Amino acid sequence: MTYTLERRQAFPRPLDEVFAFFSDPANLAAITPPWLRFWIVGMSGGAMQRGLRIEYRISPPGIPQKWVSEITTWDPPHRFIDEQVQGPYRFWRHEHPFERCPSGTVVHDTVHYALPFGPLGRIVHGLFVRRRLRAIFDHRHEQLERLLA
Repeated sequence: MTYTLERRQAFPRPLDEVFAFFSDPANLAAITPPWLRFWIVGMSGGAMQRGLRIEYRISPPGIPQKWVSEITTWDPPHRFIDEQVQGPYRFWRHEHPFERCPSGTVVHDTVHYALPFGPLGRIVHGLFVRRRLRAIFDHRHEQLERLLA
């Protein structure tokens, strides 16, 4: 089963500036909850572009994990998509569309994801994963508000 998480946030900043912030992998640590103990291990290539792979580690309490994402769509300053190549999900696709609005820029986050382990994965999603992902994106929202508003 595939799940979807959607968020929308507006910032009183120009599109190019907001896109630049989101497309800099170094800013991921600033918007990721500290309890995930997130850090970037390496990147294949230099600048953000289609095909760039980012390897990082997350370590939620008691569960250290390697995660590798690849930028599969790169259309500055309108959108980019990252997809999990290796990590805890059976499927993970995070779409980042950006649009101008009268007050600045609107950022959309749409995450399509699926868990492994069939029926057990669905149970774990209902008990734990859905709330954890919402908490992560709530934290992102708060940090982005602080950094870009």
